Amino acid sequence: MGSKIKVILTQDVANLGAAGEIHEVSGGYGRNYLIPRGLAVLATRGQIKQAEERLAAQRRREEAARRKAQTIAARLHGQTLRFTARVGELDRLYGSITSNDIAQKISEIIGEEFDRRKVQLEEPIKRIGIYPVTIRLMSGVEAVVNVVVEGEEGAIQLPPDPESV
Repeated sequence: MGSKIKVILTQDVANLGAAGEIHEVSGGYGRNYLIPRGLAVLATRGQIKQAEERLAAQRRREEAARRKAQTIAARLHGQTLRFTARVGELDRLYGSITSNDIAQKISEIIGEEFDRRKVQLEEPIKRIGIYPVTIRLMSGVEAVVNVVVEGEEGAIQLPPDPESV
């Protein structure tokens, strides 16, 4: 019967766990693989307490980030972002509206830098019209904004909102 040892992972290990977690592993696996490669350290009382404090601090940071993301999502949800662009034949834009353009408008609204990778835009917008765009702030926290693209000649007429009727 093999002996078990407790280790604290210093890095993410596939099929075992994430950095900072405490796991009980077979003695050979811990002593011959995890510890020599720097993937884990032997778990002593002091190190277990430090690991638990680090995990608690990480949870607090994640919860604060989630609250901030939910606040931003509440501010953004349902917002209308207007863009004016030069238009050619068949209402096609001479350029396009990209996720970077949308992120800049969002930065203006929230008053801080906004990452364009959070804008879920399949491909750049190349025609005038109204486009619902999902903003994924973090896992499980999203907002939908309406992107209105109009030509320089004049504003497009918004259809009546079906939710308000």
